[in-house]
Amino acid sequence: QVVLAESGGGLVQPGGSLELSCVALGSFIRIENMGWYRQAPGMQRELVATITHSGSTTYADSVKGRFTISSDNAKNTVYLQMNTLRPEDTAVYYCNAAVLRAVLPRGPFDFWGHGTQVTVSS
Repeated sequence: QVVLAESGGGLVQPGGSLELSCVALGSFIRIENMGWYRQAPGMQRELVATITHSGSTTYADSVKGRFTISSDNAKNTVYLQMNTLRPEDTAVYYCNAAVLRAVLPRGPFDFWGHGTQVTVSS
């Protein structure tokens, strides 16, 4: 079993910054890629940013230039640095990981965290 533990959410004023982190715990061979998604009330879950094991990144257009995704493969951890936050960034942020398991079938399989609330408001 793989568990993703997120931290770092909270309340911040517009223009402020927050950093989210997510660590993958459990028994597995390798994390193929990790990412952050978010879901605002009444909206569908949407991709925010992803990073592969080799470090390639993708971003939603709405966060390009403001958010930075990074990872520490040795710690099985992904980070999301969020700067110049806007009220429309308010959402529950979910960590996602595509994991090669230590047992058959290997996968990769998708795992999700429980989410962390980010609220941008004055």
